[in-house]
This record gives sequence, structure tokens and C-alpha cells, in this order.
Amino acid sequence: MPKPHTPEQKLPIAAPAAHGPAAVITRRASDKLRTGSLWVYRSDVSQLIPALETAEPVPGSLVTVLDNRGIPVGTALYSSASQITLRMVSATPALTREQYLNDVRERTQQALALRKDILAGSKETNACRLLFSEADDLPGILADRYNDLILLQLLTQGTAQDDVRAVLTEVLRAEYKPAAIWERPDPRIRELEQLTPPAAGPLFASAKKTPKAATEFTLNGLQFRYDAASGQKTGAFLDQRLNYRFAAHHAHGRALDVCTYQGGFALHLARVCERVTGVDASRAALEVADANLELNRAHLLNNGEGVDWIEADAFELLREYEATGERFGTIVLDPPAFAKSKNATEGALRGYKEMNLRAIKMLEPGGTLVTCSCSHHVPLADFTAAIAAAAADAGRRVRIIETRGAALDHPEIITLPETIYLKCLILEVL
Repeated sequence: MPKPHTPEQKLPIAAPAAHGPAAVITRRASDKLRTGSLWVYRSDVSQLIPALETAEPVPGSLVTVLDNRGIPVGTALYSSASQITLRMVSATPALTREQYLNDVRERTQQALALRKDILAGSKETNACRLLFSEADDLPGILADRYNDLILLQLLTQGTAQDDVRAVLTEVLRAEYKPAAIWERPDPRIRELEQLTPPAAGPLFASAKKTPKAATEFTLNGLQFRYDAASGQKTGAFLDQRLNYRFAAHHAHGRALDVCTYQGGFALHLARVCERVTGVDASRAALEVADANLELNRAHLLNNGEGVDWIEADAFELLREYEATGERFGTIVLDPPAFAKSKNATEGALRGYKEMNLRAIKMLEPGGTLVTCSCSHHVPLADFTAAIAAAAADAGRRVRIIETRGAALDHPEIITLPETIYLKCLILEVL
């Protein structure tokens, strides 16, 4: 029996032009694919085999993926720039572009069908994530609906192409009849993937001369603003939709929302708490939060007169509040991702512990702590352990009321840990 090829060895195979380019991957990578992963990193690509007419695979092209023995394992989108060099799109090798686009169409229709229950006939909510990349078997594609606007993100060289835009626009128009569909690039991803900016105008607009770019949408009966042309992310994070609701269910007393951004948790808490303070380091975000407050005064206790916003660094303000003896009945901690890589995990856990330690110390007996992490590199067990360490240092007994994740329009796939990223613990501090 011949010895298996090591990652350093090159396989004596070539990809005929009729079948397009191919990529040979390591045994480690092929083993991961067989357990459900859809990513192959650059370090696990042993060899790129071009089609005969090209020097190397074209950025964004479809390539047949071969394991270390030369056996096809499927087809992937190829990136010449990203550390994620291959994103698997099919278990069928040598997939054509036409077949891929047909798959995109069918998978988009399937994903939209899964969201029908969220949006059908509901006056409480008219916004949700429609397409969630790998979680919907659509690597590199995100789509969100905000009332009558749809926002599309195409995150890879293989998806940021006109044929993909055309298919998605057609399916989304047929399903929702939106006022407009906008493509909104993520600047960081665009840089990593070396993508050119999309066209300035919308992909579709019912009013072509004055395409709609701003709207108001509803989450859990509250109104939020969205402007596709503002350069800001939406402040009512759609993945937190149900966590907003359940946080308000358990909230009481004076409330503090740390890293409020544009007021998502704070405004939900203001339905049940007479005094709510939202804290964020971004003045622009707080200006939108204040505009959202004005939209919702009729739904809040005392018409929202007890809501105020503070522009401050979260850690500095928590230290100041602890030192001055501030006390709260409810505290929400919803910071941005502390760990954007595995190497940052240790520092992230220290940050989570410090933030939760100060919050636990400031909560009145019987107070509610809603604490979140959106770092997929920090698993739930480690996040929980950091909070347990904070509780021990504070000398407080903490009871878990609920352990929550992302809303159902952000499906979690058990074989794709990257989709299991949001953790939300609702705790009682005794």
C-alpha cells in the first residue's frame, strides 16, 4: 500500500480544463470537512491545480476540492486573499457556475421559508435575518429585512459577483416586494477579501428616481430607525430580539444598560423600569438611541422620562460607579466581541470577568444581571466560568434564571461552531 501523501508533498494529478481548477487539502482539513465544517484555511491547502488555460484559479471561482489521496470531496468557492481559502458549497465535485447559482436560488427559498413564522402577520416584529451564510448553506451571503428594506452583504470573492446579486435580488423581490434592496459591504471583510466597493445605488428600488434608504422597523412592539446610507450598523441587533424581550421580563428597579449602542436593551427595559441609563462610547450611536427613544415614548413607563444616555468607556464608568456606591436592580452587559481570534481568548475572559465582577458588586440583593458575549471563540462553558469567578470574588451567590442564545432567525448548526456565537445569561444576584 502506498504511503499517504504529507501536506508538503504534491500529488501527481492535474485538473483537465473541462473540469476546471482544483485544490488539494491536507488530511486534517478533509477530516474536518467530513465532520461538517465548511471552511479550509490557507495553511491546509497543499496544492492549487489550475485549469489548463489559467496560471492559477481565478479569485472567486469554483474549485473541486480533493483530499490528500486525490479523492474529490466536493466543490468550494476559492479566495485568493482570505485566510479562509476555500468555502464548501457542495458535496458534488466539479460543480458548474450554473449549478451553483441554482443551488443559491433553492437554498435562499428554503431559508426564507424557515423565517415565515417570524414575519407572517405579526404586528410586533417586521425585521429579521433572512439569510445567515453557512448556517443556511449559503457561505458568504447575509441578508436582513428591516420592514420594507432588505440589506444584503456579499462577503467573499465568489459571492460578490453580479450573477449572485441577480439571483438573490430576484428571489427576495418575489418573496417580500420590498421598497428597496441595498448591498451593504462590511469594510473590514471587503479589505480582507480584496473586494471592490459595490455600486453606490440600490440593487432594486420600487421608486427608481428616489430610492428609499431609511425606514422604521418594529421589534417586539418597539420602533427603531434604520438608514442604509448612514454608515451605521442597526442598533437593534436582530440576533438579540428574544433576549431583549426576556431581559425586560426579568428586569426591575433602576436599570443600567452597558454598551447600549442604539438603545436595544435600554428601551425594552424602559417598559418596566422607571429609571434606565444607557451607556456607550459612541456619541453617534447614542444620538440614534435618543431618536429611537422619541419613537417609543408612548410605550414606555412615564413616557420614557426616566431614560438617559451617557457617553463613556464601559470599564471606566463601571469602576467609577462601583467606587461611588451606585446600586441597581438590573444591569445589562452587552459588549462587542472581546475575542476576534483564538489568541485573544485569554484577554477576553479577563475582560468579561472584570466587567461582570463590577456589575455583580453594584446589584442590589435579588438584582437581575443580563450578561452577553458575541465572541464565538469563547464557548459558553468558559464564559460561564468567568462569571462564576467574578461571583466568587464578589462574595455573592448567583442563580441562573435562563441560558439563551441568538434568535431563531440566526440558526445554530451543531457541526458549525462559528454559528454558535451568542451567549446570553440571565442571572439573579442574591
